[in-house]
Amino acid sequence: MKRFGFKMKLKPGFKEEYKKRHSEIWPELKELIKNSGVSDYSIFLDEETNILFAVQKQSGDQSSQDLGQTAIVQKWWAYMADIMETNPDNSPVTIPLEEVFYME
Repeated sequence: MKRFGFKMKLKPGFKEEYKKRHSEIWPELKELIKNSGVSDYSIFLDEETNILFAVQKQSGDQSSQDLGQTAIVQKWWAYMADIMETNPDNSPVTIPLEEVFYME
């Protein structure tokens, strides 16, 4: 199993709304992510910069960021577009991060 880390950016003032929307994540989206082999998925917020740092484990070659062709992910992106920095297709601007240290 490999780990995948990436960062995104939250628009200022939307911390509570971001947390609310994720606490109510749609069951069909959660199921899709899990069925793609993603587990142990966490997102952290640096409040000074509004940078979101995400890390997840992957049992296959796909991360949650590779599911953008599905209707439910596209619907989620549209739902989140008003509170995050996004690309023209509403996908979050996502920057992969290199793992430089890991301790089990």
